[in-house]
Amino acid sequence: MTKLKIPEMSCGHCKSAIEKAVASVDSNAEVNVDLENRTVSITSSVDDAALIEAIKSEGYESAPA
Repeated sequence: MTKLKIPEMSCGHCKSAIEKAVASVDSNAEVNVDLENRTVSITSSVDDAALIEAIKSEGYESAPA
């Protein structure tokens, strides 16, 4: 499991954009978003770098939490 901190994530739109970004690289990924703590937990067969890059393509910087 990958846990990422996404400081700019603050609303339902952000959540949807991040879920969409992860699905674009792994449609079978499980994504759990915690808006209050601004973290995302992702269970995926794709490596962390690809997940971070996909999230970045939606305009969100992320870092390991």
